[in-house]
Amino acid sequence: MTAEKKKFPTSVYAEMTPNPSVMKFVADRALILGGQQVEFQTAIQAKGASPLAEELFHFPFVKSVFISGNYVSVLKDDSLDWDMIVMQLREYIRDWLMENEVAVAYIPEGLDKPEISEESGVVATQQAAIEVDVVPSEFDDQIRFLLDEFVRPAVEQDGGAIDFVAFNAGKVYVTMRGACSGCPSSMQTLKGGIENLLKSHIEEVVEVVAKEG
Repeated sequence: MTAEKKKFPTSVYAEMTPNPSVMKFVADRALILGGQQVEFQTAIQAKGASPLAEELFHFPFVKSVFISGNYVSVLKDDSLDWDMIVMQLREYIRDWLMENEVAVAYIPEGLDKPEISEESGVVATQQAAIEVDVVPSEFDDQIRFLLDEFVRPAVEQDGGAIDFVAFNAGKVYVTMRGACSGCPSSMQTLKGGIENLLKSHIEEVVEVVAKEG
């Protein structure tokens, strides 16, 4: 007699984000552990690392998959409107989670956070680089605290993430991931909110520069 496969009762609802190309699918349990976040921009990146992301890339309209906490944000192309596919995708994700406990098996090196190479002076992100002299500054910890305390919760609520990369010559370099990447309103949030926040606490900050992950 074949043993019945264990089920993982899960409910999922879909939630719009400020980015019209990104839908956030929220589950009632954790999809990734330890407060980690990861964005897969290709099926190759997801292979073996996230079985769920691998499956989602089988949908031809899926461009990237961002997983954080108890939700997955899906970036689609312009071939279909959300009202045509959101229910199908929500049910697919729910059914998959009912059969699988873990959505992310591991985070490939280089996809968890931007990597800083002090030898080359280049801040490397997932698919791009910001040319800047990388020198740890006395303000790094304070910038990270302000971003984690005041910015990260709101950004995660919108289905995205912001990562501190470096502080150099008055400029704070960050990367935007998930729903924040390519969002029409992200620049307004960056300049009107994040930049003003950092300027009000650290007088040495003159500008925040973002690079999409």
